[in-house]
Amino acid sequence: MRVALICIDKPDHLQTRTDNRAAHLEHITASGIVEMAGPFLDAEGRMTGSLVILSVDTMDQAQAWAEADPYARAGLFQSVSIREWKKVIG
Repeated sequence: MRVALICIDKPDHLQTRTDNRAAHLEHITASGIVEMAGPFLDAEGRMTGSLVILSVDTMDQAQAWAEADPYARAGLFQSVSIREWKKVIG
């Protein structure tokens, strides 16, 4: 199944994102379950959140991935929504 993680950063936490970006990208690469990912941007082009599409067997697996994400461990996110997602186009 595919799962979308929709993560919104806490206000004024761009430095937290920057400080943990390399570890976050390593987490993505090492896990082998991320199909696509990228940041949300504000009007000035600053990163303000993340969209991550996972290919997993269970929602528990997606939850575990999200909890282990260095961004989450650093307290970057104001909110995280984990939803099953169906790819239709692309």
